[in-house]
Amino acid sequence: MMYRNDLEDLTKVITKRRNRALDISGYKSLVLRIAFLLLVGWILFTQVFLLTTVSGNEMFPAVKDGDLIIGFRLQGEYAKGDVIVYTMDGEARIGRIAARGTDVVNMDDSGTWTVNGTTQSGEIVYPTYAKEVLNYPYRVPEDSLFILGDYRTQTEDSRDFGSIPMENVQGKVITILRRRGL
Repeated sequence: MMYRNDLEDLTKVITKRRNRALDISGYKSLVLRIAFLLLVGWILFTQVFLLTTVSGNEMFPAVKDGDLIIGFRLQGEYAKGDVIVYTMDGEARIGRIAARGTDVVNMDDSGTWTVNGTTQSGEIVYPTYAKEVLNYPYRVPEDSLFILGDYRTQTEDSRDFGSIPMENVQGKVITILRRRGL
Protein backbone atom coordinates (compact mmCIF):
# COMPACT_ATOMS: atom_id res chain seq x y z
CA MET A 1 0.00 0.00 0.00
CA MET A 2 2.82 2.33 0.67
CA TYR A 3 4.01 1.72 -2.84
CA ARG A 4 0.73 2.85 -4.35
CA ASN A 5 0.71 6.16 -2.39
CA ASP A 6 4.29 6.83 -3.46
CA LEU A 7 3.32 6.23 -7.07
CA GLU A 8 0.35 8.60 -6.80
CA ASP A 9 2.56 11.25 -5.17
CA LEU A 10 5.16 10.81 -7.88
CA THR A 11 2.46 11.10 -10.57
CA LYS A 12 1.20 14.33 -8.97
CA VAL A 13 4.73 15.76 -8.85
CA ILE A 14 5.39 14.82 -12.47
CA THR A 15 2.03 16.27 -13.58
CA LYS A 16 2.70 19.46 -11.64
CA ARG A 17 6.17 19.84 -13.20
CA ARG A 18 4.85 19.12 -16.69
CA ASN A 19 2.07 21.72 -16.26
CA ARG A 20 4.60 24.27 -15.00
CA ALA A 21 6.88 23.55 -17.98
CA LEU A 22 3.91 23.94 -20.35
CA ASP A 23 2.98 27.22 -18.66
CA ILE A 24 6.53 28.54 -19.02
CA SER A 25 6.61 27.41 -22.63
CA GLY A 26 3.27 29.15 -23.25
CA TYR A 27 4.51 32.39 -21.67
CA LYS A 28 7.70 32.28 -23.74
CA SER A 29 5.64 31.73 -26.88
CA LEU A 30 3.34 34.64 -25.95
CA VAL A 31 6.27 36.98 -25.30
CA LEU A 32 7.89 36.00 -28.62
CA ARG A 33 4.63 36.61 -30.50
CA ILE A 34 4.16 40.01 -28.87
CA ALA A 35 7.78 40.95 -29.66
CA PHE A 36 7.28 39.85 -33.27
CA LEU A 37 4.09 41.91 -33.61
CA LEU A 38 5.79 44.95 -32.09
CA LEU A 39 8.69 44.57 -34.52
CA VAL A 40 6.34 44.26 -37.50
CA GLY A 41 4.35 47.29 -36.28
CA TRP A 42 7.53 49.31 -35.83
CA ILE A 43 8.73 48.40 -39.34
CA LEU A 44 5.33 49.21 -40.87
CA PHE A 45 5.03 52.62 -39.22
CA THR A 46 8.64 53.71 -39.68
CA GLN A 47 9.41 52.33 -43.13
CA VAL A 48 6.10 51.76 -44.97
CA PHE A 49 3.45 54.03 -43.42
CA LEU A 50 3.56 57.46 -41.85
CA LEU A 51 1.32 58.41 -38.94
CA THR A 52 1.22 62.08 -37.92
CA THR A 53 -1.04 64.79 -36.57
CA VAL A 54 -1.64 67.90 -38.65
CA SER A 55 -0.85 71.21 -37.02
CA GLY A 56 -2.15 74.32 -38.70
CA ASN A 57 -4.75 74.98 -41.38
CA GLU A 58 -2.53 75.09 -44.47
CA MET A 59 -4.74 72.49 -46.19
CA PHE A 60 -8.10 73.81 -44.92
CA PRO A 61 -10.84 72.70 -45.66
CA ALA A 62 -9.56 69.30 -46.90
CA VAL A 63 -7.36 68.70 -43.84
CA LYS A 64 -7.91 70.54 -40.59
CA ASP A 65 -5.77 71.29 -37.56
CA GLY A 66 -5.64 68.24 -35.28
CA ASP A 67 -6.54 65.67 -37.94
CA LEU A 68 -4.62 62.42 -37.90
CA ILE A 69 -3.21 61.41 -41.27
CA ILE A 70 -1.78 58.16 -42.54
CA GLY A 71 0.72 58.39 -45.37
CA PHE A 72 2.40 55.84 -47.59
CA ARG A 73 6.20 56.18 -47.64
CA LEU A 74 6.93 53.81 -50.55
CA GLN A 75 5.14 55.83 -53.22
CA GLY A 76 7.23 55.51 -56.35
CA GLU A 77 5.91 58.38 -58.40
CA TYR A 78 3.90 61.39 -57.28
CA ALA A 79 1.19 62.95 -59.45
CA LYS A 80 -0.04 66.50 -59.63
CA GLY A 81 -2.82 66.93 -57.08
CA ASP A 82 -1.43 64.37 -54.58
CA VAL A 83 -1.41 65.52 -50.96
CA ILE A 84 1.97 64.81 -49.40
CA VAL A 85 3.84 65.19 -46.13
CA TYR A 86 7.22 66.87 -46.53
CA THR A 87 9.85 68.48 -44.33
CA MET A 88 11.03 72.06 -44.59
CA ASP A 89 13.55 73.48 -42.11
CA GLY A 90 13.17 70.35 -39.96
CA GLU A 91 9.40 70.79 -39.64
CA ALA A 92 6.85 68.36 -41.09
CA ARG A 93 4.34 70.07 -43.37
CA ILE A 94 1.48 69.01 -45.57
CA GLY A 95 0.68 70.30 -49.05
CA ARG A 96 -0.69 69.51 -52.49
CA ILE A 97 1.58 68.94 -55.49
CA ALA A 98 0.96 71.76 -57.97
CA ALA A 99 3.80 71.00 -60.39
CA ARG A 100 6.59 68.46 -60.84
CA GLY A 101 10.19 68.66 -62.04
CA THR A 102 10.73 70.65 -65.27
CA ASP A 103 7.17 72.09 -65.21
CA VAL A 104 6.85 75.86 -65.64
CA VAL A 105 4.64 77.65 -63.10
CA ASN A 106 3.29 81.14 -63.69
CA MET A 107 1.12 83.32 -61.42
CA ASP A 108 -0.45 86.68 -62.10
CA ASP A 109 -2.02 89.49 -60.05
CA SER A 110 -5.57 88.24 -60.68
CA GLY A 111 -5.04 85.07 -58.62
CA THR A 112 -4.82 82.82 -61.69
CA TRP A 113 -1.95 80.38 -62.04
CA THR A 114 -0.80 78.20 -64.87
CA VAL A 115 1.37 75.12 -65.21
CA ASN A 116 3.03 74.66 -68.61
CA GLY A 117 0.67 77.28 -70.05
CA THR A 118 -2.53 75.60 -68.86
CA THR A 119 -4.74 77.50 -66.41
CA GLN A 120 -5.24 75.52 -63.25
CA SER A 121 -8.67 75.35 -61.71
CA GLY A 122 -10.23 72.95 -59.34
CA GLU A 123 -11.97 72.72 -56.04
CA ILE A 124 -9.69 75.27 -54.35
CA VAL A 125 -11.82 78.29 -53.47
CA TYR A 126 -8.95 80.57 -52.48
CA PRO A 127 -7.09 82.63 -55.12
CA THR A 128 -3.43 81.84 -55.79
CA TYR A 129 -1.32 84.97 -55.64
CA ALA A 130 2.40 85.04 -56.26
CA LYS A 131 4.70 86.05 -53.42
CA GLU A 132 7.88 88.04 -53.84
CA VAL A 133 10.33 85.20 -53.19
CA LEU A 134 10.27 83.63 -56.67
CA ASN A 135 10.41 85.16 -60.13
CA TYR A 136 7.67 83.95 -62.48
CA PRO A 137 7.49 82.11 -64.78
CA TYR A 138 9.30 79.64 -62.50
CA ARG A 139 10.76 76.37 -63.78
CA VAL A 140 10.62 73.58 -61.19
CA PRO A 141 14.04 71.92 -60.93
CA GLU A 142 14.43 68.24 -61.82
CA ASP A 143 13.75 65.90 -58.86
CA SER A 144 11.70 68.59 -57.11
CA LEU A 145 8.04 69.40 -56.51
CA PHE A 146 6.17 72.70 -56.39
CA ILE A 147 3.81 72.51 -53.39
CA LEU A 148 0.80 74.68 -52.62
CA GLY A 149 -1.44 74.59 -49.57
CA ASP A 150 -5.20 74.60 -50.17
CA TYR A 151 -5.73 77.62 -47.89
CA ARG A 152 -3.76 79.74 -50.36
CA THR A 153 -4.12 83.08 -48.59
CA GLN A 154 -2.93 81.77 -45.20
CA THR A 155 -0.24 79.20 -45.99
CA GLU A 156 3.49 78.97 -46.39
CA ASP A 157 4.38 76.81 -49.37
CA SER A 158 6.63 76.76 -52.44
CA ARG A 159 5.71 80.39 -53.13
CA ASP A 160 7.62 81.22 -49.92
CA PHE A 161 10.61 78.86 -50.07
CA GLY A 162 10.78 77.47 -53.59
CA SER A 163 10.34 73.94 -54.79
CA ILE A 164 10.78 70.94 -52.49
CA PRO A 165 13.53 68.39 -53.23
CA MET A 166 12.23 64.82 -53.52
CA GLU A 167 14.38 63.72 -50.57
CA ASN A 168 12.26 66.00 -48.34
CA VAL A 169 9.05 64.16 -49.25
CA GLN A 170 8.07 61.76 -46.46
CA GLY A 171 5.03 60.18 -48.07
CA LYS A 172 1.68 60.50 -49.82
CA VAL A 173 -1.39 61.02 -47.64
CA ILE A 174 -3.75 58.06 -48.07
CA THR A 175 -6.19 58.53 -45.17
CA ILE A 176 -7.42 61.41 -43.02
CA LEU A 177 -8.96 60.69 -39.63
CA ARG A 178 -10.92 63.51 -38.01
CA ARG A 179 -10.03 63.75 -34.32
CA ARG A 180 -12.44 66.37 -33.11
CA GLY A 181 -14.29 65.45 -29.99
CA LEU A 182 -12.04 62.54 -29.07
